Amino acid sequence: MLYGPPPLAGADPTINALSAAVQKCQADFAACRYDALARKLPQRLALTYACDDDSAVGARAALFNLATRLCIKLGDDRLSAVTADRAVTTARDGADLLALAEAHRMVSSVCRRRGDYERATKIAVHAAEQLASGKSIDRSGRLSTQGNLYASAAYSAAKAGDRDSANALITEAAAVATQLGRDANVGGFFGPSQVALHQVSVHHLLGDAGAAISHARTIAVDRLPAERQARLWIDVARAFDQWDKPERCYRALLSAEVAAPQEVRRGSVRTLATGLLRHDRVLPDVRTFAKRIGGA
Repeated sequence: MLYGPPPLAGADPTINALSAAVQKCQADFAACRYDALARKLPQRLALTYACDDDSAVGARAALFNLATRLCIKLGDDRLSAVTADRAVTTARDGADLLALAEAHRMVSSVCRRRGDYERATKIAVHAAEQLASGKSIDRSGRLSTQGNLYASAAYSAAKAGDRDSANALITEAAAVATQLGRDANVGGFFGPSQVALHQVSVHHLLGDAGAAISHARTIAVDRLPAERQARLWIDVARAFDQWDKPERCYRALLSAEVAAPQEVRRGSVRTLATGLLRHDRVLPDVRTFAKRIGGA
């Protein structure tokens, strides 16, 4: 993915052009246009190397962070490890503390994908604590990044089955969201809704399907970016599957598909849909749905 063509012909490697490129990539990710993002990202990364302004390093770090998130979505764990490492190195070179903290969150995610939940948790918590002392950083960006780190750490702890740590860390994330006071897309989407989203995930992982659904009901779904909407519906589907409510699980998956068709093509979602096939007598068109997303 990262070894594609040179920058687009006629593209002007200026800081304004790089800023616009980063914004377009972020918009593609938020809208779950993963195929389009995978096509465009190599050229936009190449554009950052074509710019001789020192400020280009920040755009490059942001794109490597986004590349890591995309690789995780596409299930390319080997490449995600490479892009996360490059994000860390690039952010350090540019002395961009927010990009560096986000890069460490990506490294944490890579560790979690490998099953190293303890290390994933520690990396995210350490990065969040380091940001707490960065008083010179833009407050909204600092709080958003710090809150996402705590929420991510809570998710990793829940994956490990560490109930106490998961609950303590999601409480830290909620405290940061209270300081921020709103949902914001500054240094990444964060706020009360993002915390509630992670509470759904955490409670599902800890086996508390009822609590997961209760938190889901507090979220104004239509106010979320498409990627977050789909993530919520998929976690709701998992909770209903855990609760042995196949019809409601299926309806949640259909809602996720409406929000973001490319999100439901992920391997874990296909596995969930395939598991619903045993209920095909009572779930209309479930086989068609499973085939549509590549799960049957």
